[in-house]
Amino acid sequence: MELQNAVCVVTGGASGLGAATARRLAADGARVVIADVAEPDLSDYSGSNTPGVVIGDVKSETDMARVFDEAEQLGPIRGLVHCPGRGFPRRIVDRDGAPFPLDQFNDVIQLNLVGTFNALRLAAERMARNQETGGERGAIVMTASVAAFEGQIGQIAYTASKAAIAGMTLCAARDLAEYRIRVNTIAPGTFDTPLLARLSEDVKAGLAASVPNPPRLGAPAEFADLAVTMLTNGYLNGEVVRLDGAIRMASR
Repeated sequence: MELQNAVCVVTGGASGLGAATARRLAADGARVVIADVAEPDLSDYSGSNTPGVVIGDVKSETDMARVFDEAEQLGPIRGLVHCPGRGFPRRIVDRDGAPFPLDQFNDVIQLNLVGTFNALRLAAERMARNQETGGERGAIVMTASVAAFEGQIGQIAYTASKAAIAGMTLCAARDLAEYRIRVNTIAPGTFDTPLLARLSEDVKAGLAASVPNPPRLGAPAEFADLAVTMLTNGYLNGEVVRLDGAIRMASR
């Protein structure tokens, strides 16, 4: 895919990994639409590079249809990078003997997994109508996590959702092959995002030191670099790529 003037949707583009990806795509000449439940800060953009913004919930069919409707006003949608996600750190049975609340587990599954599938299916529907350009109609990047493979204590809901995204990747790529739509997934490790901003500096330093090489937190711009590669490399398909500095998470 050529990014110049390509219409790309970035869900969760108001902050963190999504914001970095939206900035990178805009800098590379893509016509970006950000979808998020929060209003993004657009002060880093200027002129024609400024993204469109649609406030919407990725779990909602109506909201996401509106996102893609708005994006198609700019032209055929060629790229989707889907970034939203969250978790509730809690054990299956807590120290008081209470089970993990089912509604909290369902909330994580709904946002991380169902929201991902909702964006995937609706983006694919629009891309399938496109004329082929360079042998393809579009490319989709989803976001999993290293927790998909090494879930830590208290990550049961998050791990379940992210492992499912990793598992969907090859199936989705095969499903959409006849439409010439590629699907790949990034599984990030410990990144310097607003999610980690709530932690103390000592805890963040410990996380950084646990990364073999380089011994630091990942930069959102590095996630954006890989997302762009997944969009532009026409032979990269059906892959889950860890972006983690070779970390393998311990049990806690």
